[in-house]
Amino acid sequence: MTDIGLTSELTAPLPPSGQIPLIGFGTWQLRGDEARQAVSWALEAGYRHIDTATGYGNEQQVGAALADSGVPRDQVFVTTKLPPDHVGRERRTLRESLDNLGVDYLDLWLIHWPPNGTPGEDSWKVFVEAQGEGLVRNIGVSNYSLDQIDTLTNATGVTPAVNQIKWSPFLFDRSLLDASRKRGVVVEGYSPFRAAKLDHPELTQIAEKYGKTVPQVIMRWHVQRGIVVIPKSAQRERIESNIDIFDFELSADELNAVDHLTEA
Repeated sequence: MTDIGLTSELTAPLPPSGQIPLIGFGTWQLRGDEARQAVSWALEAGYRHIDTATGYGNEQQVGAALADSGVPRDQVFVTTKLPPDHVGRERRTLRESLDNLGVDYLDLWLIHWPPNGTPGEDSWKVFVEAQGEGLVRNIGVSNYSLDQIDTLTNATGVTPAVNQIKWSPFLFDRSLLDASRKRGVVVEGYSPFRAAKLDHPELTQIAEKYGKTVPQVIMRWHVQRGIVVIPKSAQRERIESNIDIFDFELSADELNAVDHLTEA
């Protein structure tokens, strides 16, 4: 894997011709006015990728922030997710998500978890249909194994464009990343800080070198590795800090060192 020269418009390709911003804003556990305010701050700070889910109970607040932001709809990549217990109600859930978010289409719709531990082929067929109708630009999954992804592909001929999973330098799995990319699946990481050791000496040393925070180093590592990352915060200062990563670049040696923190 090679470094990626970053810009504020950095994206990863989605088949057949889409793009997903490598930096997104997560909204898990954000509710009510807090959710609306946090998303508003994120959009003001330059985030153009907002991640929510039916199960988060905040789609209306996310939609309100989008509407109030003044940012054109086609400039924000909007993701939401189908709860596993909504199998059989996919169409209704999609319509409710669109209404709550105040949008005509989703940029990405994910099956949030494998339904009852199964790949959910029937739900995936509905996802494929919704994509064909233009209600959803891209479709994918979350918390899936490669075998489960392969089952969906074999059942429909359509491979999930994204697999959103817990990811951080301390969960780095090169074989999983390479196998996902071989299938054309973009890895999208959530809980980048919760799943990390923010006081790890290797990270603190790199952060001190560049005058940055450890979370900023983690963010930079994700995007230089081409991994979508969706940090979450309810604090404006942290929301703004997490995306302030375009004034430094990790060297090849530093990237490799962060790759191997699980072995340290």
